[in-house]
Amino acid sequence: MLLQSQKHQQVACRLLSTAVQYDLIVIGGGSGGLSCSKRASELGAKVALVDAVVPSPHGTTWGIGGTCANVGCIPKKLMHQAALVGKELKYAETYGWNGLDKTKITHDWRILSKTVNDRIKGNNWVYRVQLRDKGIKYYNAFAEFVENGQVLVSGVDKNKTKTLLTAPNIVISTGLRPRYPNVPGETLGISSDDLFTLPKPPGKTLVVGAGYVALECAGFLAGLNQNVEVLIRSSPLKEFDKDCVNFVMEHLKSTGVKIREHVEVASVEETENKKKKVHFTGNGGTDEYDTVIWATGRTPRTDSLKLETVGVKKNEKSGKIVADDFDKTNIDGIFAVGDVVEGRQELTPLAIQSGKLLADRLFSDSKQTVRFDGVATTVFTPLELSTVGLTEEEAKKQYGEDGIEVFHSHFTPFEYIVPQNKDSEFCYVKAICLRDETQKVVGLHFVGPNAAEVMQGYAVAFRVGISISDLQLTIAIHPCSSEEFVKLQVTKRSGKDPRVQGCCG
Repeated sequence: MLLQSQKHQQVACRLLSTAVQYDLIVIGGGSGGLSCSKRASELGAKVALVDAVVPSPHGTTWGIGGTCANVGCIPKKLMHQAALVGKELKYAETYGWNGLDKTKITHDWRILSKTVNDRIKGNNWVYRVQLRDKGIKYYNAFAEFVENGQVLVSGVDKNKTKTLLTAPNIVISTGLRPRYPNVPGETLGISSDDLFTLPKPPGKTLVVGAGYVALECAGFLAGLNQNVEVLIRSSPLKEFDKDCVNFVMEHLKSTGVKIREHVEVASVEETENKKKKVHFTGNGGTDEYDTVIWATGRTPRTDSLKLETVGVKKNEKSGKIVADDFDKTNIDGIFAVGDVVEGRQELTPLAIQSGKLLADRLFSDSKQTVRFDGVATTVFTPLELSTVGLTEEEAKKQYGEDGIEVFHSHFTPFEYIVPQNKDSEFCYVKAICLRDETQKVVGLHFVGPNAAEVMQGYAVAFRVGISISDLQLTIAIHPCSSEEFVKLQVTKRSGKDPRVQGCCG
């Protein structure tokens, strides 16, 4: 081991005299890294972007663009949409579309998988063209810090070509990867890294996890006619409003997703017919599945960066990098953005803005930082949940139960009326405001179709600051689901029925 270390340092020393100088080195080609490198280049900086992917335990890898573009937001949303299209087909006759025999509607996983992955490859190509056009040097390589704060990159080519880079500014934006549990047979399961490139439908599937990745995957798989079960050890979507989570979970069950609660996976073994036999803890017994998906959280993989060489501080528990509001680590000239940073919400748009604004601060006179509170987000379950601000539970804790007013309503989306879509039983909207002269809105929550489209505009208003009166005095766009926010009148405190009655009066 000592000999390997010495040999490695000797290689670095040989390269030292030929180190390539840049104004900025960005490590990680995901959303944060791309936005930072492109913006810096636009401002005249000489930029190097270093990115490569460690294969998953099942050998899955991908091109530039990070998790979102390759194995996250983009393929997830496409498969979510595919599931929604399948459901709409069943209502077509209600609107006069003839010739659709519901009994003959089937789904071809291979076609969808090809469509999704063609889109992903298209994105990879666009990113590489953008880097080339902006004059950014792209190293398809792994990076590590060496002495003097320089970066040694090792290419993914057969010769693992090594190049030494140096810059006064280095940004780490390496993101997170799925966490595998420490149980016997864990590698028999897959993660979201592998799901979207499966050559055949996953069949009977156990999704292990209670976060948005687990529930989103379970939802679109059920919508694609797969037999799905979700194992939830404690509580689902812990960081979201409990009323909203309850509606989301009840709707998920109504789609056929089974929920197994309060047990864990003890071990996994493969049977003779290639099934995954799962042993559960306690009295959970055993069951067999075609596919097991681990969705129990994500973790940084920064060991290969050798951060200890330069002394970059990490959180001991999470392994994430510690950075301040200006994205500075404890080492001058080294910054971190995106999911790899301790305490940041794991959201693509947040990483994008963080990267862009960091580049602005480094290469222009900007002082603008990211506002990390009041960030809107959406869970793309079959019935979507979108939110900005405090949950009811958080608001009560911060202001006291008598310090807030909760306005809420159950509603029927207009597009659900004609086909009598029973999903309307789970549609819900909530606004939380302060019980003082300001009536300031501190939280908005929406469960229903197209939740992200509804919430985006309200997120802008929320950022500026609005009162419940501002909502109520806004003229509604009719008919649409978004108008339910401005129609809110019933409070929880009143005890009145919050169900919307009538339509236009």
